[in-house]
Amino acid sequence: MLMEPGHTAPILYIFRNFDSPSHVLQTFVSPQARDAYLSIRALNIELARIPDLVSNPTVGALRMQFWRDNITRTFADTPPKEPVAILLHNALTSLKGRHPGISTNVMKGWFMKVINTREQYIDNRPYTNMEALEAYAENTYSTLMYLTLAALPLNSMATDHVASHIGKAVGITAVLRGLPLIAFPPPPNHHNNNLAFGGGRQGAVVLPLDVMAEAGVKEEEVFRQGAEAPGLKDAIFTIATRANDHLITAKEMLKNLQQGKDAGHDFEHEGEEGHEYAEQSSTSRSQVDDIERGFGVLMPAVPTRLWLEKLEKHDFDIFRPELRARDWRLPWKSYWAYSRRTL
Repeated sequence: MLMEPGHTAPILYIFRNFDSPSHVLQTFVSPQARDAYLSIRALNIELARIPDLVSNPTVGALRMQFWRDNITRTFADTPPKEPVAILLHNALTSLKGRHPGISTNVMKGWFMKVINTREQYIDNRPYTNMEALEAYAENTYSTLMYLTLAALPLNSMATDHVASHIGKAVGITAVLRGLPLIAFPPPPNHHNNNLAFGGGRQGAVVLPLDVMAEAGVKEEEVFRQGAEAPGLKDAIFTIATRANDHLITAKEMLKNLQQGKDAGHDFEHEGEEGHEYAEQSSTSRSQVDDIERGFGVLMPAVPTRLWLEKLEKHDFDIFRPELRARDWRLPWKSYWAYSRRTL
């Protein structure tokens, strides 16, 4: 059930200005889950922007509570008159209409997990270590993918397992992509990704502290020297390599599953809330079918891979303006990947 153009316009504006890759990738999501996909991704944009739009963490916490309340009301069939909530409610209504009796409690819990995790880092604190960064990525970007799969609906350990690794790669990469604007925030009320760095406000270097320590990166030297700060490129390389490792793992798992083989290793989140699976769903034939059904949801791997390749091309200089430009190759690279069911 798609919304009328007048209601979707604010959502499309959000995507065009803040997340053009997700706008491109909606084409590959099943039409039945597209409203859900758009509302989930739009909410993620809104949450990600809160630290840039508020004056202090206390105000930010109030905005986070605003979204918790909106989600609660939406799942209670009383959505507020807000574009994201209206679109999400349409998606939930459609899901229940196609599958009478289906429970959406897990989806609500996943939304709350995303909001709570975003709030935890609303003050742009650094991650204590690489594992904390991976946990952040799992609880945000992997969870966004679980939500979209649930909207199909698809409850599959095979697909969730691949989505977990892709989400970790996407989340880690998102932190790298956001580093320049967090370290050198533009002047207030000028939230433009193309603005030059150095707007005068104090920023933060939100990289894992263990990686920074190992590479010898000091925050004050990043503020003074930017990309030439000692050890910074080494730290970026280490973090980008971890993101790429997750993409490689996902790609290998995908190939195994498509051939009816075992994924290659156990799913670390099996048994957690939302990740309970019926035994019959783990047969090789059903896994192949599940991967086929959910493949469109896995497509964020494509822009993530393209960006990491571009970062490597520019010698891991995170401040290069080319890294902030839209990738004109994404539409046809995505079509190529989707048509061949490869990442």
